[in-house]
This record gives sequence, structure tokens and C-alpha cells, in this order.
Amino acid sequence: MTRYYVAGHRGMVGGAIVRALEARRGTGERVDIVTRTRRELDLTDQRAVQAFFDAEQPEVVILAAAKVGGIHANNTYPAEFIYENLMIEANVIHAAHRTGVQRLLQCGSSCIYPRNAPQPIREAALLTGTLEATNEPYAIAKIAAIKLCESYNRQYGRDYRSVMPCNLYGPGDNFDPKNAHVIPALMRRFHEAVQSGASDVTIWGTGTPRREFLHVDDMAVAALFLLDLPLAIYQSNTRPMLSHINIGSGGDVSIRELAGMIARATGFRGRILTDPDKPDGTPRKLMDNSLLKAMGWRPRIELEDGLAATYKWFLEHRSEIRA
Repeated sequence: MTRYYVAGHRGMVGGAIVRALEARRGTGERVDIVTRTRRELDLTDQRAVQAFFDAEQPEVVILAAAKVGGIHANNTYPAEFIYENLMIEANVIHAAHRTGVQRLLQCGSSCIYPRNAPQPIREAALLTGTLEATNEPYAIAKIAAIKLCESYNRQYGRDYRSVMPCNLYGPGDNFDPKNAHVIPALMRRFHEAVQSGASDVTIWGTGTPRREFLHVDDMAVAALFLLDLPLAIYQSNTRPMLSHINIGSGGDVSIRELAGMIARATGFRGRILTDPDKPDGTPRKLMDNSLLKAMGWRPRIELEDGLAATYKWFLEHRSEIRA
């Protein structure tokens, strides 16, 4: 029996990882999953986190808890984004080390890379240029988490790894129209346009930036795949002290193209307009996932199929989302 602690199990990423772990039980693997809600355990409280680790003694830690949001949220609450994320990752990673946890996986974000990094973005691009201004505080916090993992690996011989997914979407996403990432924000906007009979929908920015998207269930499978790789194999594909690996789909679309896909998924048949006065963010973010592919992993869910499934989930959970 392996005892996993999944931090952030009520979030989109943490929830997908829990589903992936539970699926392993069907194959006969003995998995014990420990979780806590935010009300039960405040991850920004160092003493509470250490007390939890002392009591529960997890063998493997998956850190999927974070304060996340889209451009609007990052611009509006930069202090909360850097403070809360720094506190969460520092407390969890340090408590894991103090309790003797040898294996840990930290879930980061592609925003760690420079705004104008060569495309597709390789892991080695980290800290080679200026970050995107709209989410710099969040990005700095996630970079710190990578360096925490690398530092505990180098100084104490831990096996703490980080995964950097591209833009994720799927069940459990945040559909708040102001604080959501691009897919759930657009999906809700198009849904409401259909419901009201609106003739057009306006999207932020010019619609030209390109983004890579991956269904969160694919990301969860990839994360566990990387977590379970023997250290020798993992390091043979990277370098001894490298702790972060990209997880991507291998392709990208423009925001305008994405809006068209979401319009089809929601049944919207009106006009799609752009608002160039709103920020575009980074011009392009396409991850180089060649390291992950070389290790033997491929995504399974196509974007159009994933968007349709996500919209179905949204319709089935609207009352919970409103709450």
C-alpha cells in the first residue's frame, strides 16, 4: 500500500490526479489517498502543515494546490498570487522533507518561462529572459517551487520533481467570467450568449496570440507517469539535478480559433468580435515536450473532443459552479 497525499484535491488538477490514482485501484494496485480541504488544513500555515505531516506520514506527496487565475485575476491580485503560492509550496515541500518523504511531485505552470522564449519552449529556457508582466508574481512563485525541489534534491538527496503543464482545461475548472482562464471564461460567455440570444460575443485582445491546451485528465496521467519513472531513467533523459519537465499537447491554436471551437461546442452561431484594448498577454506559448515523448508518453484527448466534454460537464454542474 502506497500512501499518497494530494494537496489541492478539490482543484481541477488535484481532482484529476485523484481520479487517476483511484483508477489504479481497478488494476489491483493498493493506493491510499490522503486529502484535506482548505477549511481542514490551511497550507499557508506552517505549523498546521507540519502537524498534518507528522500525523499522517504520507509516503508520496503531490502538490497541486495553488492560487490560480487568468489575466484579470493576476493583474488585480498580484500580492495574493505571489504570497499565497510562495507560502503553500514552501510549507508543503519543507514539511515533506522534515517528515522524511523521499518522493514529491510539484505541479507548476508554463508561465515560468520568459515572455519571448524561443518556440517551442524547452525546459532549459527557464530564467533566460524577462517574464510576462501580467502574471510575473505568480510565475516567480512557481519558479521558486522548482528551485526548492532542486535544492532539496541537491543538498539532501531527495527525489522531488516538478511538472510544467501548458494551459489546462476540463472538469473542475473555474468558470468565473472575471477570474477564469481563457477556456472556461469563453465557454461561460458563449453559453450565456446562447441562453440570451445574443448576436455576438467579444473576446479579450486581438485574438492572435497562440496557446497550447491539454485536457487535465491527460495531464494527470502524464504527471503520475513521470512520478513513477525510476530515478535513473528520469535523469538519463534530463540532467542529474533537473527537476522540471514540460507536459504539453505538442500543438497550439490562436485565441480566435479557440473561440470558434468553443462557439461550436456551445451551439453559438453569432459573430465573434475582438477587443484590442484588452491585453493579449504573451504572444505565443508552445511547450517543447520532446523529453516527455522520449520517455514514452503521448496525450489522448483531442482539443475539440475535450471542449465538448468540458461543456457537457459545465452543463451538468452549473448549480455547483454558481454556488
